[in-house]
Amino acid sequence: MQDEEHKEQGRGQGDSPLERKGSLLRTVRAVAWSMIGLRKGAEYQKDIEKLNPIHIIVVGLVALVLLVVGLIVLVNWIV
Repeated sequence: MQDEEHKEQGRGQGDSPLERKGSLLRTVRAVAWSMIGLRKGAEYQKDIEKLNPIHIIVVGLVALVLLVVGLIVLVNWIV
């Protein structure tokens, strides 16, 4: 009976990573905190449960490109 309730609510242990729902803002925050290197263990566990790994990869790559472009612009502005 409990397994059926978990499946209906989308919180079963058998959820595939592609079926996870997570907001874009939460994904951006998780990637930003990870890039800085400051993460709480509890927040990390929540992210594992709720965020889609594909979204994390895409947001991480976009953040990396923005960081590199920002550094290039900063260096060109200073020099």
